[in-house]
Amino acid sequence: LLEVSAQLRPALRLGRGGPWRNPLPVIMINWFTSRQLTRLHHTSLCAAILEAYGWDVDAAVSSMADGEFADRFSVAADAAASSDAAFVSQWNPTTDADSGPSSRNDFSREHWHAQPSGSQGLGNATERDETVIPASSGLVWKIVALPLSMVRGSYDLMYGAVGLGMWIAGGILSQSLGMLGWAAGDGLAGVRARDQAATPLLAVSAGAAEALSFVRNFEREYGEYHPAFQTFSFVDTLRLAKDEFKFLFLYLHSPDHENTPIFCEQTLCSDLVVQFVNEHFVSWGGNVRATEGFKMSNSLKASTFPFCAVVMPSSNQRIALLQQVEGPRSAEELVTSLQKVVDEHGTVLVAARIVEEERRVSRHLREEQDAAYQAALQADQEREHQRQEEEERKARDAAEAGRRQKEEEETAAQAARDAAEKEAALERRRQEKAMALKAEPEKGPNVTEVLVRFPNGERKERRFHCTSTISSVYDYVGSLHFFDAVRYKLVSNFPRVVYGPDKLGLSLKDAGLHPCASLYVQVEDA
Repeated sequence: LLEVSAQLRPALRLGRGGPWRNPLPVIMINWFTSRQLTRLHHTSLCAAILEAYGWDVDAAVSSMADGEFADRFSVAADAAASSDAAFVSQWNPTTDADSGPSSRNDFSREHWHAQPSGSQGLGNATERDETVIPASSGLVWKIVALPLSMVRGSYDLMYGAVGLGMWIAGGILSQSLGMLGWAAGDGLAGVRARDQAATPLLAVSAGAAEALSFVRNFEREYGEYHPAFQTFSFVDTLRLAKDEFKFLFLYLHSPDHENTPIFCEQTLCSDLVVQFVNEHFVSWGGNVRATEGFKMSNSLKASTFPFCAVVMPSSNQRIALLQQVEGPRSAEELVTSLQKVVDEHGTVLVAARIVEEERRVSRHLREEQDAAYQAALQADQEREHQRQEEEERKARDAAEAGRRQKEEEETAAQAARDAAEKEAALERRRQEKAMALKAEPEKGPNVTEVLVRFPNGERKERRFHCTSTISSVYDYVGSLHFFDAVRYKLVSNFPRVVYGPDKLGLSLKDAGLHPCASLYVQVEDA
């Protein structure tokens, strides 16, 4: 009752607007499409199946489990195909950060299935690793789950990289111990060290090693002209096909089968097959004796060899089987089968490529816009930085100009103060010298006339008593208002005599300056 109640509300909404107005069949369809019952997700197909069984869910599920509903299903498939053309869903093999994960029906499409008698039938539909939905046209949709070991094996390179890092660290430690004298000797430890040194640094994945071994053995047996089999693991090759927007052509090689040599020589290595497969597919081959080839043969339930298949990636570590060809085929028959797959489903790849190109262009446009925005932002930041630097420079220049102006003003003020002080000192000296002078005498036999010449060309004459000393002449010179020198000496030219401090006490007569003399003022101020 709880399950019916949970299904009733969305079913009623579908029943009002959809092709089924009675809510009870809608609830049955919802039950029938649940993963726990049939692993089928297409509403129109499930409705056709239930209608073929008179809306008896138990009978339909039991018939599918027993593989007994093939007769009724052709009618149901025809009804589903005519009522709902949306059964062929779109394949979107690319996923990026903007689109999110693909839906669970990303690869749900009708596929042509060429299988001889003895191959698996509809009874395999309920097994855990695959889902098969045949249609009246002979096409089949089949989802096959990959073994976990194959998926996990694609990460062996990562483990090898970790091993490389450990090997390098061990080598450094061994060298360090050897420098300390703790290295291994020539005994058992030395043998083990040499054996470890012979081990490859980085091991490829087991699947890639098997693929490379298959290609080498195939070329040794049938020559180097063959489809371009990839030397990667199956999972990595499937990823390569997804990235290149191509289907994956898979060949399972059974060297013990009697038809294998003829098929490889005349069909698989023919010009027609090689050129067509290399142009439209990514190829991978595996030996059923090897691990990956054996696992793929079990997953695809290959019962007859030679075995070829066309697959593409699905979701959750699954592949979509588009076509499988079992048994010997001529080159024309094989190419016809492959051409039919390309014609039927090539539009899926074209659409996916267009979507991916649009996404790439959109990403490129966003990157260009981001780059332009970053460039504009950087230019704005640089302009702002330059503006700030200019403002700071102007502020520094203004501060420097203010400082210089202040210093100049202070210097001028100091100079004015110094000049005032000097002038005051000179004025005091003039007053002192003038007070020390005696009155100028009249002309007479005891009077000496002295002519004083100054550096600026000025001439001054004065009379002194012949008994007056040389210092009296200095006092006279120092009392003159136009003369401001502080340090100076009186010098006579003929003969040249410097009347310095040692001769200040001599009288003019004793100094030889009587009755007249001509003296020159020699300034010594720095």
